Amino acid sequence: MQTLQLNIENSLPTDWQRATLVGRVWLPAVQGPAVVVIRDGVVVDCTAQFPTLSLLLDSEAPLETVRTLEGVPLGRIESLLANSGEAFDPDQPRLLAPVDLQVIKAAGVTFAASMIERVIEEKAGGDAQRAEQIRALVHEVIGDNLRQLKPGSAEAMRLKQVLIDQGMWSQYLEVGIGPDAEIFTKAPVLAAVGSGSAVGIHPGSSWNNPEPEVVLAVDSQGRIQGAALGNDVNLRDFEGRSALLLSKAKDNNASCALGPFIRLFDEHFSLDDVRRCEVSLRIEGRGGYVLNGQSAMSQISRDPEDLAAQALNANHQYPDGFVLFLGTLFAPTDDRDHPGQGFTHHEGDVVSITSPALGGLHNRVTTSDQALPWVFGVGALMRNLAGRGLL
Repeated sequence: MQTLQLNIENSLPTDWQRATLVGRVWLPAVQGPAVVVIRDGVVVDCTAQFPTLSLLLDSEAPLETVRTLEGVPLGRIESLLANSGEAFDPDQPRLLAPVDLQVIKAAGVTFAASMIERVIEEKAGGDAQRAEQIRALVHEVIGDNLRQLKPGSAEAMRLKQVLIDQGMWSQYLEVGIGPDAEIFTKAPVLAAVGSGSAVGIHPGSSWNNPEPEVVLAVDSQGRIQGAALGNDVNLRDFEGRSALLLSKAKDNNASCALGPFIRLFDEHFSLDDVRRCEVSLRIEGRGGYVLNGQSAMSQISRDPEDLAAQALNANHQYPDGFVLFLGTLFAPTDDRDHPGQGFTHHEGDVVSITSPALGGLHNRVTTSDQALPWVFGVGALMRNLAGRGLL
């Protein structure tokens, strides 16, 4: 198969020359990471001022800081991207996930319209006539436009009761249309991989899929500073067996991808642009297999600001900030191997998640035991930074 290669066209926002982009790069010379900003097409190392990206995002005014701080040029963005694909030179800088000490969180069941439709289909047992009867009941309660349903509202509670009365209770109903969002820890600190790296599927899984999502970058005070793209790799068979297997379904070696950069909010990009984001998914596999999909943030049922507030509040703090996957509307269901079995990954698939405002995140699929082991944790980061005189 063709080697995965990164470049400006497939990786950066369409208006990248005016975007405020921050991220992380691996520096072979010091065997450690650098915090970088992209300025006029040049990758600038600002680790001397901000040893971690979490510190930069937690500064009083990150946007102004990024625009005024001095740093060490590492070369052109074209060269960094070219060396961040599969055929990289280990002696040259390459991309890392744009997150370090921030906790990696994710919100689930955030698109009520798709959730309700899936519950209808499941409970109807494949009977189209039964599904139409249930759907008619739903529409009688709330009308035709499910995406206007506000979780936790009186209208949502009436719909929930209708579904329960029809024998359609599901644990996902509570978090999908109830007052409390599902927010869970996707991966440990420093465990995410960046664009160009392999993503891992548990070798024991036979039904799995990517989840293309927008990811918020939130500081310790709860301020949303920007956004990136993410792949919340999911094992549908593990989670389907039991909700108590959620952590095993979500958190495996290389099962979380983020990148390519965090785009900070500025005069050209805001939270309203996040709310309008269109996220595209393309999967290319061996034998010419291609799958395309879309996820529109305009259809999310819980506002991104509300989700961030449900994660960080008086009941739960994050002193180093956090990133938050916002969920996806897209779930690939087209049969790939056998009729009725839906989609699942094959080893070697290339997953591309793109959005005009955020760029592109590209990863090839392997199994989690074959992906590069995660060995650079918090202790290693602290030792490395201290050894470089940065702490």
